[in-house]
Amino acid sequence: MTEKKSKKWVVAAVIFAVLAVLPFLLPMFRVNLIGKYMCFAIIALGLDMIWGYTGIMSLGHGVYFGLGAYVMAMYLKLEASGGALPDFMTWSGFDSLPFWWVPFGNAGFAFAMVVVVPVVVAVVIGLLTFLNRIRGVYFTILSQALAMILSVLLIGCQQYTGGSNGLTDFDTLLGFSLDSGATKLALYYITLFALIAIFCLCTFLVGRRVGKILVAIRDSENRVRFTGYNTALFKVFVYALSAAIAGIAGALYVAQVGIITPSDVAVSGSIEMIIWVAIGGKGTLVGPILGALVVNGVKTFASESFPDLWSYGLGLVCVLVILFLPGGLMSIKDVPARIRAWRERRQGGAGLPASAELTEEGSQA
Repeated sequence: MTEKKSKKWVVAAVIFAVLAVLPFLLPMFRVNLIGKYMCFAIIALGLDMIWGYTGIMSLGHGVYFGLGAYVMAMYLKLEASGGALPDFMTWSGFDSLPFWWVPFGNAGFAFAMVVVVPVVVAVVIGLLTFLNRIRGVYFTILSQALAMILSVLLIGCQQYTGGSNGLTDFDTLLGFSLDSGATKLALYYITLFALIAIFCLCTFLVGRRVGKILVAIRDSENRVRFTGYNTALFKVFVYALSAAIAGIAGALYVAQVGIITPSDVAVSGSIEMIIWVAIGGKGTLVGPILGALVVNGVKTFASESFPDLWSYGLGLVCVLVILFLPGGLMSIKDVPARIRAWRERRQGGAGLPASAELTEEGSQA
C-alpha cells in the first residue's frame, strides 16, 4: 500500500470512528442530523466515482436520490395507512390503490426497488447519451434538464405522488416506531455501515483495472477508445453504480428525516452535491465524505446562529476553498509547502541586484 493510500485510509478511519462515537456524546436531535449528513456523504461518494474518477459532471443526481427516497416513502406511507388509502389519494377522489402502488406494500420488493429503479433509469439515460458520445457540458445540461423534468412531474402527478407536499406522516418501519429513540439509533448505525461499505466498494473498484480505465477515460477518452475499449459501456456502468448509491442514500434519508418532496429532487440540490465533492476534494473518495459532513455541518450551525446571513457565509467558504485549496480539504496538508514556495518567489524577485534588473529591462525593451 502506497503512502498516499495509507493516509487516505487513516483519514477515513478517523472519520468513521468519530461518527461511531457521536451518538454517545450528542442529543438524539443532533444524532438524527448527522445521520442525514451521512446520507449526503453516501451521495458524494457516488458523484466522486463519476466526476472525480471518470470526468462526468452530473447536475441531476438528485433524480436518483429522489427515486430511491420516493420508493422507500411509498412503502412507509402504505405501512402507515394500515391497508387504507393514503390520505392524499383520498383527497384526490381515489377509491382504490393504483395497481403500481400495490407491490410497494411489500418490504422486500420496496427495498429491492430502491436500487433497481435508479439503476434502470440511469442505464437508459446512459445508453442514450454515452453511446451517442454526448459528453462534457452537453451531458451536464442534459442531466440538469432531467432533474427539472422529474421535479415538475412529481408536482403535476399530485394524486400519485402527493404533489408539492411530497410524502410524509410515516409511523413505522418494519413494525418499529420511527419516533422511538432505539429506532433512530439503529437507522443511524445502519447508515454508517452503508457509508463504510460503499466507501470500501468504491476503493476496491478504483484500485482495480476498471478504476484505471475510468481514470484513463477522464484524462483522454479518445486514446482509450483507440486502444480497443468500449468507453461508453464503462461510463454506463459507473453512472448506474452512482445512481444505485444515490438511491440507497435517498432511502436512508427519508427513513430518518420523515419526508421527501419535489424540492429535494430539484436542480439546486444536485448543485449542492457537486459543491460537497469539490470542497472535500474530488478524486479521493474520502474527500467527498469530509466535504459533505463539513459543509452541511457548517450550514446548520450558520443557519441557526445567523439565519439571515448563513447563505452568504457558505458561499464565501466555497469561494475561499476554490481559490486557496484547489484540491479541496484533502489538500490542506499542501498549504505550508505552497506558502513556502510563494515566499521563495517573493524573496527571489525582491533579491535581484540592480544590474540584473537593468539587464532584464533591456532585454524586454
